[in-house]
Amino acid sequence: MRLTLALYTLFLTACTQAQPTENPFGVSPSDYANVVEAKYVAKNWVAKTLPELSDALAAGELTSVTLTQAYIDRINAVDRNGPTLQAVLALNPDAMVQAKASDMRRARGQSLGPMDGIPVLLKDNIETLDEVATTAGSYALAENITKRDSPLVEGLRAQGAVILGKTNLSQWANFRSNESVSGWSALGGQVRNPHMLDRSPCGSSSGSAVAAAASLAAGTVGTETNGSVICPANVNGVVGFKPTVGLVSQKYIVPISSSQDTAGPITKSVRGAALLLDAMDNQDVDYTEVLDAGSLSGVRVGIMRFAEGSNDDIKARFNDSLDIMKASGALLVDIDNFSLGVENYGQKSLDVLLYEFKAGMNDYLADTPPTVTVRSLEKLISFNDNEPREISVFDQDLFQAAQAKGSLTDSAYQSARAEVLIGTGPNGIDRLMLDNQVDMLVSPSGPVASRVDPINGDVWPSWAGAGYLAAVAGYPHITVPMGDVHGVPIGLSIMAGKGQDAEVLSYGYAFEQSSGLRVDPKYLRNAEDRPELVKAMRP
Repeated sequence: MRLTLALYTLFLTACTQAQPTENPFGVSPSDYANVVEAKYVAKNWVAKTLPELSDALAAGELTSVTLTQAYIDRINAVDRNGPTLQAVLALNPDAMVQAKASDMRRARGQSLGPMDGIPVLLKDNIETLDEVATTAGSYALAENITKRDSPLVEGLRAQGAVILGKTNLSQWANFRSNESVSGWSALGGQVRNPHMLDRSPCGSSSGSAVAAAASLAAGTVGTETNGSVICPANVNGVVGFKPTVGLVSQKYIVPISSSQDTAGPITKSVRGAALLLDAMDNQDVDYTEVLDAGSLSGVRVGIMRFAEGSNDDIKARFNDSLDIMKASGALLVDIDNFSLGVENYGQKSLDVLLYEFKAGMNDYLADTPPTVTVRSLEKLISFNDNEPREISVFDQDLFQAAQAKGSLTDSAYQSARAEVLIGTGPNGIDRLMLDNQVDMLVSPSGPVASRVDPINGDVWPSWAGAGYLAAVAGYPHITVPMGDVHGVPIGLSIMAGKGQDAEVLSYGYAFEQSSGLRVDPKYLRNAEDRPELVKAMRP
């Protein structure tokens, strides 16, 4: 999505494309609705949440082979055909072998845990040892088969998860151009929002959020630098959790920022996110044990009124959500004003990413297999200049700006990093919580999704939320569904201090259990398929 210096939130992170073979769309909204209900709305096992599937596998009611095949069939039906979501970039040819191995372990009474046999999709900037390239959506990495697991994948594999494949993403985790289109990559095309197909899936973990919402896997993994887990989870109506930076290793993940990058789970439920995180972070912590449906009772909630935005529908859903928290025993504290206190924050925060991207990308490309011929950022820029498919939708001005930067020893980088870190952390989230004596901070997670626009690039409405604070400070942040606006989902953001991952997950779980506001996708073509709008649009 577009990076603008006037906008705090810089939403970044941060196989071949299958072609559709059928056109299911009816000639009228009523025809279309019938087709969708019959063919594309998830049913049976694939409609379940990750914890429900885990319990079914443990009880012997379901096998991993059956579940994995069901997801593959569904990917063929709604991702590669039908609505053609284009959320899955590549399937793992070894997925069924892994599923069979899981079933054999369970038959012997040797289950590796609650994730054993659970099919998981990974954002395609995360390396695995499977015969699947890690491409970041670019032809430059089309042959980047590294045959090594990132530590988070090692953790998932150690608990028996089935690595189902890779998800499409905003190319290079949305750090190539100020004019980018969220969810578009040269290799995968445009990811579609399953709730309303002409609406943005946001990014950069577009495919991971869409896959979770559309029931293409039991759970998915995204990455975030600044909004790239939270924003797509928000507009696709699922749970997204951005951990404290450093909790999940960034090793063997295509980088943007050494100081902000983190992977995070995206699922239909908070418990599902906790199960994924248990495996991903390789820590001796069971996040599911701390989930408490009563954890909102007696806690003080800081309401970031300064970040609730101007959209009346979002504010109404937000206030309804606050009422739910209050009914659960929370004490609400309005926070009307906040000043970041960093001069030229937008430019400085972008400069930090440009410096770190250049250093990280040069190191990453130099360590790729011999099949990858592009070995530096400079060579990558040249590759794109000579590959029309890469620059057919937008340019690479961020790549060029990063290439013009110096090294991480430059005083300009070091001072900018110190200022934005202090401004968002100690003088940001920490000060907001301390001054108002609150246990968490809440706001809407973002705006209602705009339309996909390959001509103008991302054009977002007035923003809602303050996710940039948690992203730049490196603090934990969760979005939990809080309903929809005319069929387009929106979420509630909860954030807290560094290392308070367990608390944030538990608060999100308590809200989820009290609210039940997640909506399933309806695969509408556009707003005119909504019954309350069609008459207004076609008088």
